[in-house]
Amino acid sequence: MKKINQNIDGCLNKPILIDVTYKETTSPKHVIIFSHGFKGFKDWGSFNKIAEYFALNDFVFVKFNFSYNGTTPDSPLDFADLSAFGNNNFCKELDDLKLVIDWVYNNKFLENEIDIDNISLFGHSRGGGISIINASDNRINKIVSWASPSDLLRKLPSGDKLKLWEKTNVAYVYNGRTKQNMPMYFQFYKNCIDNKDRLSIKQSLRKINKPHLIVHGSEDSTVLLNDALEMKSWGKKTKLYIIDSANHVFDSFHPYDLDVFPTDLKEALDVTISFLKG
Repeated sequence: MKKINQNIDGCLNKPILIDVTYKETTSPKHVIIFSHGFKGFKDWGSFNKIAEYFALNDFVFVKFNFSYNGTTPDSPLDFADLSAFGNNNFCKELDDLKLVIDWVYNNKFLENEIDIDNISLFGHSRGGGISIINASDNRINKIVSWASPSDLLRKLPSGDKLKLWEKTNVAYVYNGRTKQNMPMYFQFYKNCIDNKDRLSIKQSLRKINKPHLIVHGSEDSTVLLNDALEMKSWGKKTKLYIIDSANHVFDSFHPYDLDVFPTDLKEALDVTISFLKG
């Protein structure tokens, strides 16, 4: 097992921290590029164990921190840059993911380990939506989305909440784990409205003709199962796998200290690997 860490320039030259986990065999392997979700980061919870599990199953697993997710290369486990978090938006994340795809595709020191004709996008929650929209890239073969929303703009506020956000330029999202009030500046709303067509998961799924797996828990209270059912109805090659009683993170948690996966997470992993190999 080998793990490589590297920084690349992300959106507006802000750094993206990447890690790559794989078995060194000098034989080309299927590449997975994983995108984390809102208030997430590449080393959250079980993500490192997940990377190792994919590597053991003969994949090259690439995961990264979005450049404006609020972490920094020096503090990758903490939201040390709340200004960046507040200035993040969906278009920056789409641009970051494209830069990571470019990096994988043009990577020389991994050229004997990766099959550049076999690259899949995989994302959790919001990261799944970002992956779906970027799947129109002709270098991408398959898409996997776990617990992902069908509409990135659905939860935008309206009425008095929207007016207050515009007036003050900032709204706060409380992070119960870190006890931080995390800012979201009004640019986020403007970016959503100005780019609503680009950000449409519905339009993206109707255009692409690539195998897509949705994994969703029946008891997900963060992103409801109906979102998964909507996406299933839009995608030409979309499969839906529902895990009975599973929650939004498939019983994962942070920090993660288990040597084995919870039952729901193990089921999600195994159905994903079967789909990608099938």
